[in-house]
Amino acid sequence: MATHKLVMQATGLVKRYGQVTALDGADFELRAGEILAVIGDNGAGKSSLIKALSGATVPDEGEIRLDGQPIHFKSPMDARKVGIETVYQDLAVAPAMSIAENLFLGRELRREGFLGNVLRMLDKKKMLEISIARMNDLKVGIRSMTQAVETLSGGQRQCVAVARAAAFAEHVVILDEPTAALGVKEGNMVLELIRRVRDKGLPVILISHNMPHVFEIADRIHVARLGKRAAILDPKKISMSDTVAVMTGAMPPEKIPAECLAH
Repeated sequence: MATHKLVMQATGLVKRYGQVTALDGADFELRAGEILAVIGDNGAGKSSLIKALSGATVPDEGEIRLDGQPIHFKSPMDARKVGIETVYQDLAVAPAMSIAENLFLGRELRREGFLGNVLRMLDKKKMLEISIARMNDLKVGIRSMTQAVETLSGGQRQCVAVARAAAFAEHVVILDEPTAALGVKEGNMVLELIRRVRDKGLPVILISHNMPHVFEIADRIHVARLGKRAAILDPKKISMSDTVAVMTGAMPPEKIPAECLAH
């Protein structure tokens, strides 16, 4: 991984909520073509970190860089404009709308000329064509793009949300607990899709409590603890139990064997 360039970097992020310091000088690095798992106990600062990276909160201090350039997000829309897409746990899909409509939710394509500019008519045919192409591209096996999202299983819905993010992300896909509410088969379906997203060249930030999934899919593991980055671990070199020990503080960073650290 050492040769892969940094896509996204954060240094010294601080975020306070009144008396509570959620981020206390957090650092972060995401490289091209990797799945980076972000793990941490409750209160470790991982969700505050993700919110800062996705534009949902503005850090009080510190710097975020994208492709080496400093960036300042005031909202998630700012992050989306530079190609960072986030899928939150609550998915934000519209159940009654079709899969194709969901893929273009909030960025619908209008028809050309008078029909689109004046009458504001949507180009449903084009959106459907693009949706089919994108889903085929990611090998998401869904029977019909015109079926309502509410007819899908939990895993399929999650795949639609991930595929939507992958379709529009130019830089980074952030996934918040994408397999949390899924059974084994559906969870594996989503993991497979995440791998395909990475293999297409998009780096993925994966926030997860599911250690087996983290070890199955992550290239590196970022451990958040007490508002900071405690360590970056190599899942091929460290055991799951040692990873949990680092996460909970039972194994302090200086006790982690050097070969278990990812660089």
